Amino acid sequence: MTSPAIRSMGVFPSQRIHQLIRDGAVYADREGIDLAGQVQPASIDLSLGTKAYRLQASFLPQADTVAQRVEELSMYEVDLTQGAILERGAVYLIPLNERLALPAHVRAKANPKSSTGRLDIFTRVITDHCARFEEIVPGYRGGLFMEVVPRSFTVKVRTGQRLNQLRFYDMTDGGMSASIRELEIMSRLEFAQGQELQDLYNQRELLCDGEGRFIGAPDRHLGADGLLMGVNLGGDDDTVIGYKTKKNSKALDLDRIGAYRAEDYWEALHPPRRGRLILEPEEFYIFASKERIRIPLEYASEMVEFDAGTGELRTHYAGFFDPGFGHGAHGEIRGTKAVLEVRPHDVPFIIEDGQILFKMKYEAMTSAPLIHYGAAIGSNYHDQELRLSKLFIKTGAPLPSGAGKI
Repeated sequence: MTSPAIRSMGVFPSQRIHQLIRDGAVYADREGIDLAGQVQPASIDLSLGTKAYRLQASFLPQADTVAQRVEELSMYEVDLTQGAILERGAVYLIPLNERLALPAHVRAKANPKSSTGRLDIFTRVITDHCARFEEIVPGYRGGLFMEVVPRSFTVKVRTGQRLNQLRFYDMTDGGMSASIRELEIMSRLEFAQGQELQDLYNQRELLCDGEGRFIGAPDRHLGADGLLMGVNLGGDDDTVIGYKTKKNSKALDLDRIGAYRAEDYWEALHPPRRGRLILEPEEFYIFASKERIRIPLEYASEMVEFDAGTGELRTHYAGFFDPGFGHGAHGEIRGTKAVLEVRPHDVPFIIEDGQILFKMKYEAMTSAPLIHYGAAIGSNYHDQELRLSKLFIKTGAPLPSGAGKI
């Protein structure tokens, strides 16, 4: 498949994010932006500011500024400059270091980073006068604020840490006058769908099996606007197929990479009898996908719920996947497994080996990024099988390579 030329609409690659920073559309008051550390292939990492507000409840500012609502809802302030504890189950709001002065044709969307989602830290970004979480309207000028709710673990955080990321979209055919409903419709149209998605799937071999072989008859995997993927519960009796959080664990310091033993915080799960597993309501689980996914450099991807009608459970918290994930610079990687962050609601829910639980949507880049997801830029999960957050001692097998047609 030929690479698309520079498009008037789509996701900004790393070099266009650098241009936004040079133009002052993205800036930071405190110490500036760490270009090498924060700019990713299709997003920029957002960093924590100097303080957090403990809130009575979550909110959307609607017609107000965030500062106005914080004044009403704040219980107390927490200084983050030397590190501070955020208690499990409490709601915090943290002003971020980065600020925006977006052009009228550029909108943005936030999402938790992978490590944040795998720690069951619920985060979402808001802005002044916003009516939706995570969505930044075209032409927005002002600060960014992140709601943080540690769900399973008490955590220690400090100024400068990066829990969320921001993806930018060129909307040359849209504009500031677009309503919330119109923005929602336009964002859906940005995803590859129909014949475009089918051609992309076949020509770039987007899904592979566990051995890296292209899944060439994708009837159950190819949806109208995304790839449908299942959960892996299979293996020998000793195989770990997932993890469930333990109660009342010690606090996690988010600066301590590779410092914690998984068994102190997680219960390992093994293949269930008859391939079925009962998930308990409001418990948090980590699983891997059955299939391996590939994301060519000309596309970014986002994990979304497959269908709310398939069950009362959430299957992910961190949804952005960068160009090059499971693909490499030249298509040399034969897919990487996606990791699912699962929380059932209301009632126990049974899942089966291979059951479709989530969808991967593909968004065209305005052009291919100059960097790609992988070891060269220090990506933490480029070689993952089933993988916990980077805070835990790493386990897992290497990626398959060279299997099947490239």
